[in-house]
Amino acid sequence: MSREIIEAVHAIEREKGIESDTLIRALEDALLAAYKKTPDASRHATVELDREEGDFRVFSIELPSEIEERLIEEARERTLTELEQLEAENGERSHTLISDDELDIDWSDVPEHLVKRADVTPDNFGRIAAQTAKQVILQRIREAEREMMYEEYVDRVSEVVTGIVQQAGDRNNVLVDLGRVEALLPRSEQVDGERYEQGSRIKAVITEVRSGTKGPQVILSRRDPELIRTLFELEVPEIADGLVEIRAVAREPGYRSKIAVESHAQGVDPVGACVGPRGSRVRMVVSELRGEKIDIIPWNTEPARFVAKALSPARVREVYIDDGTRDATVIVPDDQLALAIGKEGLNARLAARLTGWKVDIQSDTEFAQAEAEAAFGGGDDTEFTGRCAAILSNRKRCPNATLPGSRFCGVPGHQELAAREAAGEDLTGTVIAVAEAQPEEAEGESAEGPEVAEDGPEQTDGAPAAA
Repeated sequence: MSREIIEAVHAIEREKGIESDTLIRALEDALLAAYKKTPDASRHATVELDREEGDFRVFSIELPSEIEERLIEEARERTLTELEQLEAENGERSHTLISDDELDIDWSDVPEHLVKRADVTPDNFGRIAAQTAKQVILQRIREAEREMMYEEYVDRVSEVVTGIVQQAGDRNNVLVDLGRVEALLPRSEQVDGERYEQGSRIKAVITEVRSGTKGPQVILSRRDPELIRTLFELEVPEIADGLVEIRAVAREPGYRSKIAVESHAQGVDPVGACVGPRGSRVRMVVSELRGEKIDIIPWNTEPARFVAKALSPARVREVYIDDGTRDATVIVPDDQLALAIGKEGLNARLAARLTGWKVDIQSDTEFAQAEAEAAFGGGDDTEFTGRCAAILSNRKRCPNATLPGSRFCGVPGHQELAAREAAGEDLTGTVIAVAEAQPEEAEGESAEGPEVAEDGPEQTDGAPAAA
């Protein structure tokens, strides 16, 4: 019978991939526990296996009294330390009684000549071994399989997987079959408004893998921004090949998302690649996200351009940035203010997340009033903003900074005004052509379906950007 056990262990090693040493050690521990329950069992004993013959033998261990007391004391301290650590983790006080007879002492460092061994194998130990072997092997197989599944899925955290909804009656917990394991989609990781029908296929991100007594517990999420990244990788070959990269993602699950894309190959339009022919690629992603709108923004190293396009589909007129505080003041036409802010601030919030800048949106009227108040905040007619005093043909102040010792910037037309003012001429109401001080406004293109941003405003040193 013992030989059959050894052959079974090797068969399991080949089929399940479980090391035979693991099973043998488990058998020895289980048989030792079984021996200690027999009448007149030795206080200290060990079980050894002859791997050639397949025989299990039990040997009693006798130690000198002073060495035995020292080893028992060390074992008691180890047990107390483990209990204290367990209490600290659980936050509860343990009331476990420690018996010296139940302590596992370590006599491996004791010299051999001080250890007395005697064969105390019971007569019916072969039958006990057979019964114990079956239980231990089955238990260790289950534990090894659970450990293998845990190791497999713990390395797949942040990966997108496809599963079949098994149970969706309870909205708080949706069970998803991933094949070898059943995953959990908790209520906090579900998207508002989505319905998960039993038997339907869904894609989700593995956010956490927990080790449990019944196997690994995989936690899924439909709200993770990584879901959008992976969906675009599946639909856009240029992203999968590394020609186009998704640099940033900002998402309000179920409502709207913004992604910033950059091309690493000349001649490859990152926005066009993600949109696809007639919007086919982005439409597949929107379908998987159950109708969530997606804005595709070209990545730009210039903060003003990037912030302006991140507010798509709204048109931006000017962007003032502060590198120190990472604040961006965005000026939009009066009729674009509501669109730039979005419903309950959604568009502005997503733009701030995508760019990493704090975005303050103002209309033309609000900004002009604030500028006027700031320009003469001292209570007299003296201006102290440091901004060019020239009035453009669109009735707005020139956005450029003044030159030292002057109220005007370095634009030739504005320097002419400075000379006329120095000559004592009254310049009240004088305007100049807008083209001399402000770049032309770029008109964005509109398309059906998800909004796509084009080039943004330019920025010059010491001056705001104009879209």
